[in-house]
Amino acid sequence: MTDVAPDDLNDPNRPIRPALIRGWRGRCPNCGTGPLLSGYLKVRDACPVCGQDLRHHRADDGPAYLTILIVGHLMAPVIHVVYTQYRPDPLVMATVLSVGCVGLSLYLLPRLKGAIIGFQWAKRMHGFGEARNA
Repeated sequence: MTDVAPDDLNDPNRPIRPALIRGWRGRCPNCGTGPLLSGYLKVRDACPVCGQDLRHHRADDGPAYLTILIVGHLMAPVIHVVYTQYRPDPLVMATVLSVGCVGLSLYLLPRLKGAIIGFQWAKRMHGFGEARNA
């Protein structure tokens, strides 16, 4: 994968795939080097490397919805197979699968938030298309 040059305000098309990958990795969708998040889910106001204003994002409930959707679709077949094939004690099964669901959710949530912010940046949504003051 090759990196795309930082944002050119004269070009209306920003590549979506690099922006999604950079967001997934927790990097600025513009330059790909600066950190996107300052905490677990707290988005920085601006990229410390390129100065891209990140305050415009509107991820809202999107990352949580996608996390629930993905974890549910991955864990439902696992629950079915484990229950029908192995018949473990219900408490053991609930404990192990609950830990798996929580772990997968904690892994996916910040990555999906970054990807959504990258998508919004690539599509110039919610103020990401305006000239920046950096």
